[in-house]
Amino acid sequence: MRPESLNPLFADVTSLAGVGPKVAALIGKVAGPRVIDVMLTLPSGVIDRSYRPQIMTADEGRLVTLTVSVEKHTPPPKGRQRLPYKVLCSDETGYVTLVFFHARPDYLMRVLPEGERRIVSGRVERYGAALQMTHPDYIVDPGKADEMPLIEPVYPLTEGLAAKTMRKAAQEAASRAPALPDWMRGDIMITEKWPGWQEAIQAAHAPESDLDLNPQSITRQRLAYDELLANQLALALIRRQRRKTAGKSREGDGHLRNEVAKALPFRLTGDQTRALDDILSDMGASHRMVRLLQGDVGSGKTVVALMAILAAIESGSQAVMMAPTEILARQHFASIEPLLKDTNITVEMFTGRDKGQQRAAKLSGLAKGYINILIGTHAVFSDDVVYDDLGLVIIDEQHRFGVHQRVALQDKGRRADVLVMTATPIPRTLALTTYGDMEVSQIKEKPPGRKPVDTRAVPLDKVDQVIGAVSRAVEKGEQVYWVCPLVETSDIIDLTSVEARYGELLQHLGDRVGLVHGKMKSEEKDAVVEAFYNGTIRVLVATTVIEVGVNAPAATIMVIEHAERFGLAQLHQLRGRVGRGDKASTCLLLYKAGEGGQLGETAKARLNILRETEDGFLIAEEDLRLRGAGDALGSAQSGFPVFRLADVGTHARLLDMARDDASLVVEEDPDLKTPRGEALRHLLYLFSRDDAVKLLRSG
Repeated sequence: MRPESLNPLFADVTSLAGVGPKVAALIGKVAGPRVIDVMLTLPSGVIDRSYRPQIMTADEGRLVTLTVSVEKHTPPPKGRQRLPYKVLCSDETGYVTLVFFHARPDYLMRVLPEGERRIVSGRVERYGAALQMTHPDYIVDPGKADEMPLIEPVYPLTEGLAAKTMRKAAQEAASRAPALPDWMRGDIMITEKWPGWQEAIQAAHAPESDLDLNPQSITRQRLAYDELLANQLALALIRRQRRKTAGKSREGDGHLRNEVAKALPFRLTGDQTRALDDILSDMGASHRMVRLLQGDVGSGKTVVALMAILAAIESGSQAVMMAPTEILARQHFASIEPLLKDTNITVEMFTGRDKGQQRAAKLSGLAKGYINILIGTHAVFSDDVVYDDLGLVIIDEQHRFGVHQRVALQDKGRRADVLVMTATPIPRTLALTTYGDMEVSQIKEKPPGRKPVDTRAVPLDKVDQVIGAVSRAVEKGEQVYWVCPLVETSDIIDLTSVEARYGELLQHLGDRVGLVHGKMKSEEKDAVVEAFYNGTIRVLVATTVIEVGVNAPAATIMVIEHAERFGLAQLHQLRGRVGRGDKASTCLLLYKAGEGGQLGETAKARLNILRETEDGFLIAEEDLRLRGAGDALGSAQSGFPVFRLADVGTHARLLDMARDDASLVVEEDPDLKTPRGEALRHLLYLFSRDDAVKLLRSG
């Protein structure tokens, strides 16, 4: 059960003063539906109203707070209500005009009575020879000066949500932070000089300057550490629970692996062999395997997965491989099935397209154990799919499957081992926060014979020359990918769409050009990709739908339009679609230059890194450093946890501390029964990691 002291924080935001259903919906967009969501949404800026000059010494364009006498109201002439309402004010040094559009005269006469003194705060501008302040942020009686905060936190907003409303809700949410038993280790508190949790939350919502917004400020560090510790402790508890759960030893005798290895046209690299040894060791152990296999684009993960599948079949079990798209599933099937032709192994494809008798036959074959390997989309885990003895689950390129989905997938097969594969090199810090419940193997070596891809940055205004080069390459029998950022032309964003580029290339190359994007039906996409794979189509114009999985070994040119719009890791993934055969390959990064024909510094740094290295792991770390975790994750990596208070790039040191701390807790107090353990239960609930607490209860 959630500790009672936390219940007020999990109340609906409508429990906050002045927050009705309409405002709650707006706050929900920027923070979330509960009080704790608002409390954990920290200020993103500060408004400083402490600059209090006299009128004549006020800096133009700056936020000022003036004490003035109200001299005269000048409403707009009758029938000309679009003109502003003006109020002339003064102090000992000069005059300033307060300007209001669409004003309510009765209200202004009430808050700015002629002959009275008032404090006004806003931005002053010069209009002709006169100073003016348009729509002051505050107008207060000098006797009630404390009603105007000199330092004002600024919160994220959405259309229709007033800054004052959000600020008031956040301040009240912060005031509800209860005094909780501290889960922090005493030595860390002393070394880091951190405040207690309640004090840190309240201080974070009361910044006194921009320095307090710095992620490395004492307050923000403390709160970031809390969030990272909750993440690492939850993963450590899940990992421990899994190790306690009995698995089934699946060693196999190697006969199928030896048979298939002879059919391979290559020998495994050192990294492939080491990764396979890790996997086979896990499969032979008495506990369940849950391992991540990280391999750069084209490093040969699929053959390692196949060897693991064969080990499962040798031990009498079935295996399933799930890919995120039908295109990728079919390519796995196409690459695996020929290698098994001289064995008695039955391998089948299974997708949402399987209907009627065809589907029934496959379901029956699975349930009776006739089908040894099933390859498909998420349909392989549909409720009606029952396995005879599922021993190995392989999930390929599926970031959206978080830690709890991984636990659920295993339930399809009692004690099934799980191997998650990704061709997206993941920075170490992100891997810790996402896959900390798993063992990790990496394949960094490229198979022998792979040639480096010649990567060049080309200004977009030379696109006609690029089209000419692509046409010549096609005439020589080469294949080309051409990637654009948009599906359709947009009036809002000035980027080339795939449809527009496809239309242009069609004029040059006719029916040798194909088009693929995410809005097409699966059957249409598959037909085009198949034609490209077979060589009927020579140029594939696409969005990043081809980033993962479209495999055409004969493709030698990758053109990426508006390369400056893509993240480093994503550009690297796209580049990895070429250079898979024995021919020299080229990647052309077409960029739109800024003013003066130059690229921005960050965009230039990204493109330079791509030109200098093909090491995906190094590229991923640089992407994180250049863009920060929020941007580096991108759509392709959408399954990574989104932290509210921590930034894994900025707070990498704190993440390492949290990992060590969590390991120590699980070692010394695995059931969280000590006083600190009880306090840590509060922490897990605070950051919605309570699934880990449920694991404790389930034993």
